[in-house]
Amino acid sequence: MENNNYSDLVRILEKKTRKEKVNGIDVIIKEIPDLDEDGVFDPRVHKILTEPETKSTKDKKEFVFNGYPVGDIRESMGWDNNDITTREVSTQYKIISGENGDIPVRIYSPITNVEKLPCVIFLHGGGFIGGTVDVVENPCKAIADKANAVVISVDYRLAPENPFPKGAVDCFYVVKYAYNNPEEFNINKEKICVSGDSAGGNLAAVCSLKDRDEKTNMIKYQALIYPVVILTDKKGEEYGWDISQYNIKNNDELIKIKATELSDTDMIEKLYTQGQNPEDSYVSPLLANDFSNLPKTLVINAEYDYLRVQGEVYVKKLIDAGVDARNIRYNGMDHAFIDKCGIYPQVEDCFNEIAKDIKILWCDKG
Repeated sequence: MENNNYSDLVRILEKKTRKEKVNGIDVIIKEIPDLDEDGVFDPRVHKILTEPETKSTKDKKEFVFNGYPVGDIRESMGWDNNDITTREVSTQYKIISGENGDIPVRIYSPITNVEKLPCVIFLHGGGFIGGTVDVVENPCKAIADKANAVVISVDYRLAPENPFPKGAVDCFYVVKYAYNNPEEFNINKEKICVSGDSAGGNLAAVCSLKDRDEKTNMIKYQALIYPVVILTDKKGEEYGWDISQYNIKNNDELIKIKATELSDTDMIEKLYTQGQNPEDSYVSPLLANDFSNLPKTLVINAEYDYLRVQGEVYVKKLIDAGVDARNIRYNGMDHAFIDKCGIYPQVEDCFNEIAKDIKILWCDKG
């Protein structure tokens, strides 16, 4: 392994790429920056996964729903991360009155003389039942800084207390609110984007589908970070998961564990959908009947993530429908890697890619 500092690794990631055909489309592979070896975890991932557990559980609240320890699951989520901004980014707190009650949001604005900036509405991950706007604060600030955009982070309602579609309704309501009240955020209503990680990636994709279906045409770009796009065991002709789709050197058991740990759709059914149809396209975007006329899309996947395969199929569906879409895979990464902002160089590179798309979309070379 080469001896490089964090900034060096970010620079290497920009160039250490190759293309690979997956499902007949090009996937951009971002290789481990300081290791010329395939089929293994990035050394930083491996180090964290093999370190003793240090997360405190003294404030843990017991909460069990349909047999699942929701309190324990929520407590296990997230990671302390770092602010990687290079300029001041202000933070504001606002309550938006939504269809189901108040929706708290955080607004991250880069200090700039530019008026009417692009807007990124960011939806945090957490399996629809957990996660917080606190965990994604530094990621949101980084996107605001790098993309020269206002980022609105949505504290949407969580299941199981608020099952589908309440969280999705909250998210789409914030999109509409930003579009209809651009002066409140110093944004250009014609430059609205959505983004999110994991469950948040699902909710971002759902917002784009709903925007298309309702012909409101508010969303111009979506960046889906390791999104979950199918929440049912039903597999379409083009989607079938198998461990053989993963390059695993020496039959590494730790990689196998991480690559399969998000396969429990039964848990999602009992906690999130709670009797609603999991094949609804606003639950499982991969099962939509029509993928045309969706916004320009970037899908980011981690190599050793159960969700990677469905994410790659989703990109193919978009491209086949004529959507401008591309797919980046970070080799050696596992699920939820943006929680390690400022720790994994891949996270900063991911935000660089999103910012690059947004700037290209509106010809901002700043």
